[in-house]
Amino acid sequence: MPKPGRRTAPGNEAAIMPDVSSESQSGRDDALERALVGHGGMSRDALARARRVCIETGDRLDVVLTRLGLASEQAIARALSQELGLPLVAAADYPKAPVLEGRLGVQFLRRARALPLDATDGAVVLAMADPLDGYTVDAVRLAAERDVEVRIGVAGEIGEALDRLYGGPEETIGEIFDGTEFNTTEEDVARLRDMASEAPVVRLVGHLINRAAEMGASDIHIEPFEHALKVRYRIDGVLTEMDAPPLALRPAIASRIKLMARLNIAESRLPQDGRIQVQVQGRQIDLRVSTVPTLYGESIVLRLLDRDAVALDLDALGFSGPVLDAYLRVLDVPTGILLVTGPTGSGKTTTLYSSLVRLNSGDRKIMTVEDPVEYHLDGVNQVQVRPQIGLAFADALRSLLRQDPDVMMVGEIRDLETAEIAIQAALTGHKVLSTLHTNDSASTVSRLLDMGVEDYLLTSTVNGIVAQRLVRRICEACKAPREVLPEIIDELGLRAILADLPPAFAAGAGCPACNGTGYRGRTGIVEVLAMSDPVRKAVVRRADARDIQRAAIEAGMRTMYEDGMVKAAGGITTLEEVLRVTREA
Repeated sequence: MPKPGRRTAPGNEAAIMPDVSSESQSGRDDALERALVGHGGMSRDALARARRVCIETGDRLDVVLTRLGLASEQAIARALSQELGLPLVAAADYPKAPVLEGRLGVQFLRRARALPLDATDGAVVLAMADPLDGYTVDAVRLAAERDVEVRIGVAGEIGEALDRLYGGPEETIGEIFDGTEFNTTEEDVARLRDMASEAPVVRLVGHLINRAAEMGASDIHIEPFEHALKVRYRIDGVLTEMDAPPLALRPAIASRIKLMARLNIAESRLPQDGRIQVQVQGRQIDLRVSTVPTLYGESIVLRLLDRDAVALDLDALGFSGPVLDAYLRVLDVPTGILLVTGPTGSGKTTTLYSSLVRLNSGDRKIMTVEDPVEYHLDGVNQVQVRPQIGLAFADALRSLLRQDPDVMMVGEIRDLETAEIAIQAALTGHKVLSTLHTNDSASTVSRLLDMGVEDYLLTSTVNGIVAQRLVRRICEACKAPREVLPEIIDELGLRAILADLPPAFAAGAGCPACNGTGYRGRTGIVEVLAMSDPVRKAVVRRADARDIQRAAIEAGMRTMYEDGMVKAAGGITTLEEVLRVTREA
């Protein structure tokens, strides 16, 4: 009989695994530490911190590392694979039907975080999150009555495969939750709180957040319907449906998220807003939580704000060439109003933050009024709006004027009162930056006039209006040249836009790096409407948005459409993507 803990598949010498059946948990943690330091790039200080938590809680090192956000499950698996020389199992390699179903119990596999991939007369191929767990190897060998070939699997992927093959987490907490609706009695509130603290629900919510952060999602949408619970991630501005937990877990998931956000778990009839801070792979992620009651339960949206992933730099945001020059000319004017417009999620706040970073010098006092404060900027005084206690935009802005700031940022101009205070600040020598929800720069003028702003005040205080959208970038890993027919170039009016610029159209073929979409990351397409004399004349005579835009173009403005087509011709994005986001504008 083969020595315990060792696989002896004939002709597969590379798959031989060290004898670890006699190793203690401490010895296995030591081996994991060597792997992460040698192949995972982890510092010994971070590992020492995790070790202290292990001593306090008694948990395994890999569990503590993922819980603290110091390493992802994928990073741990890759490091072990390189350290031990064992193959890493891809998500697509897990079986479509249970293997050795009659011999290996699902509870045993869940506890061991292992799953058989294949079984022949000679050996069992076993995916393990902890390949140094000799006890599990021995147990599978005895139950299967054949040798074991170990592969390394990602813990979360093994869990997902077990859920798919043997049933989801509702089997684990089925006795606690029976799918009924709850009232708001003290007994039911306590029951909801207990459900939300159960390990399967905690792990499930943590997995949803970790996976979203790893995939670069900006939002998580958890939506209840009559017969299903949907989970969708917004990745690069486009919603993508993910594997969803059972509908029966809806109250438990909602209660868990509410507990994390310090919301009232007993209140499901009114919308609620909250905030969560988590650590994912050593990065701090802020999540803005919004719950809204719907016909079949509460719809929950979590917006992920990764401070480390945001580059507060205008070049990185897509400002380039003539557009960047025009924007900097407006930004550098010492007084007046600069407005950034666009729909929700178009990057307006990030543009303003990048502008503040550029303006943030020792000789300027900068203050902001925001709802909410999304990123903290060193050297900038930031005020959080709190309407429930009477601190609205207008109230805060009025108080800021007494602080004698040089530059003020207002998160959004929502009403005439806020607009009038911003104009008054600009007239008294302040620089004001703010946002507005309109489709393009010319429509912003009409919107302000409709609010009741006088045309002569608008033309004398507004220096420029920026409109922007975010388009998906072509994935660099699968990017390839693309031929565009002359008929399409003529139809889209590209000859006049590109002039002498040599086109280099490209597209992504789709690869694992971009999840098969052909896109990875986003950049901005921008138009900058400077308040030139022709534009002022159009505003004073109350011209419509089309005439104002025509005047701005005659004065040299490059439209969003033109900026997008230049980026498409430069191989940054695609024609289809530009048309998708500029059609509404």
